Amino acid sequence: MSEPQSELRDTGARYELDEQGQTSWADYRRDGGRLFIDHVESPQSLRGTGAAGRLMAALAADARAKDLRLTPICPYAVAWLKRSKDYADLVG
Repeated sequence: MSEPQSELRDTGARYELDEQGQTSWADYRRDGGRLFIDHVESPQSLRGTGAAGRLMAALAADARAKDLRLTPICPYAVAWLKRSKDYADLVG
């Protein structure tokens, strides 16, 4: 039986997403209508599974719903947003 899909949590400085009993996260800073994504990380055992990408997709969808712009600082966030044409309008 597969694990139910985890919901994105926003702590005010970090987005978190649980999978397989572990948490991937993205540290951010908010300045007005902009989120600066400082660091994205997944536990070693989740690397290569797409966990960080699922976190980024959930983060970007949340930013869109809140009418926020994204400024990626973390190299992973930069690369993910460049590959993800669905969220290109949020970057800048």
